Amino acid sequence: MEDFDETLFLVWRSNLNVLVGTPGAAGRLARMMSFSPTFMKLIVAGQRDFNEEFVRGIELVTGLPPHWMDDRHDRSEIPPESQRALDEETPLAVFRGTAHPQPKRSVLRGPEPLLAQTEATRRVADQAQQVAEANRRDLLFRKNRELLSQDLRRLERQLTLLQVDGMQPKVDELLASDRMSESAKADLSGRLEQVDKHVKLLHQHVEKLVALLTSSEDGNSGDLH
Repeated sequence: MEDFDETLFLVWRSNLNVLVGTPGAAGRLARMMSFSPTFMKLIVAGQRDFNEEFVRGIELVTGLPPHWMDDRHDRSEIPPESQRALDEETPLAVFRGTAHPQPKRSVLRGPEPLLAQTEATRRVADQAQQVAEANRRDLLFRKNRELLSQDLRRLERQLTLLQVDGMQPKVDELLASDRMSESAKADLSGRLEQVDKHVKLLHQHVEKLVALLTSSEDGNSGDLH
């Protein structure tokens, strides 16, 4: 075991268990760090010790903030980008170190960097993030389209309850009576006619909106005339 605080080692082990707390996560982290999944499972089970180089490697391949492993955390505190890297097995750096404890605390080998994040690795990570964002936006679009379609169908059903034609017999009787002035009769007749036109116009608008949303499902969301 290295010459460092035993309490800190317990914190590292606790955080490692948090990171690999979902099924298959230990194997994914092992492959991200170019380790055998069996060896990683022995580390997680407490049957193998590890060094600080291994801990810093975990932080860098998963994109965790520097020294994130030095304080206790729970699953809710794992940064989203790190959780995504673990879930998608997308290392953000290449681990060039070892997990085996050394007699001395210093485990860096010469002037070489512990981890080297290549341009290709960054490109892969960026592409994965772009794909994930595109999928999220597509899912949101589909959800909103379906909710709007449901609202329009509900409105269409409500419009069918507006039966202006059923009012006409009563209107005719009022127009035939002598209890209303000619100007009032004209106003009544004209306004009812306008109501009928607006109801029909609303029907047309709703039908066109439903058709527009339906066509967008096939990628043909052009203007409807």
